[in-house]
Amino acid sequence: MKSATPAPTPMSVAEMQQRLERSPFNGFMGLRLLKADAELGELDMRMELRPEFERMSGSGQFHGGILSAFIDTVGQYALMMQLGKPLATINLRVDYLRPAVQTGLLASARVWRIGRSVCVADVTVSDDAHKVVAIGRANYATPS
Repeated sequence: MKSATPAPTPMSVAEMQQRLERSPFNGFMGLRLLKADAELGELDMRMELRPEFERMSGSGQFHGGILSAFIDTVGQYALMMQLGKPLATINLRVDYLRPAVQTGLLASARVWRIGRSVCVADVTVSDDAHKVVAIGRANYATPS
């Protein structure tokens, strides 16, 4: 007889923020968790512009790579809040819609699927004027 798999334990906002700060890369990005709703599968994070994130020195424009990393992290944390464990990224697609210049960024994630082997989350990144600058979808390996 097969034993039942225990239900996942959702992560609290405090646990997720601590995990963000313990990660050298996420700590460097200075991500701040604003909202997390495990029942809805929605999560919001904020990231401020830093000189290290600029596309070109003095441009005030976010580099696409940091936007991609932001999307990947926010999508993963939306799933982690429900599953209680980190996930490995399988695939990430990002569409850049407009430059993000002289602004902070808000990323809003929504979990679409938690399957036996693959999870899916979408992330929308907006600037301080509420204009969407990028959208992304990521697939993650479901933790065992």
